[in-house]
Amino acid sequence: MTDLASKECVPCKGGTPPLSGPALEALARDLGGDWRVRDGHHLEKEYGFDDFRSAMSFAVRVGELAEEQGHHPDMYIAWGKVRLTIWTHKIDGLTESDFVFAAKADGQLPAPA
Repeated sequence: MTDLASKECVPCKGGTPPLSGPALEALARDLGGDWRVRDGHHLEKEYGFDDFRSAMSFAVRVGELAEEQGHHPDMYIAWGKVRLTIWTHKIDGLTESDFVFAAKADGQLPAPA
């Protein structure tokens, strides 16, 4: 578990500027794991699976995590893949909690056999 994954998502109350510059770059570097920062606005990652059932199972685990953390990603689910897109809608950009949720989502993958 990364340091980010051990944190909790904190609800954004608005009025906070989105992350940018060195702060955004540092969190992106800490997150790693093939996550991409898109246009300085949102995080995106696509996960691959062997079949639809495995993709759905992962999506359900991420959905449960989203409810627990009060932080909800956009999810695209198709045969053998799930794409997550994460940002804080209230400020229309990225906060530390987006990176925390992304790290926690990675933790929902099944352990290697």
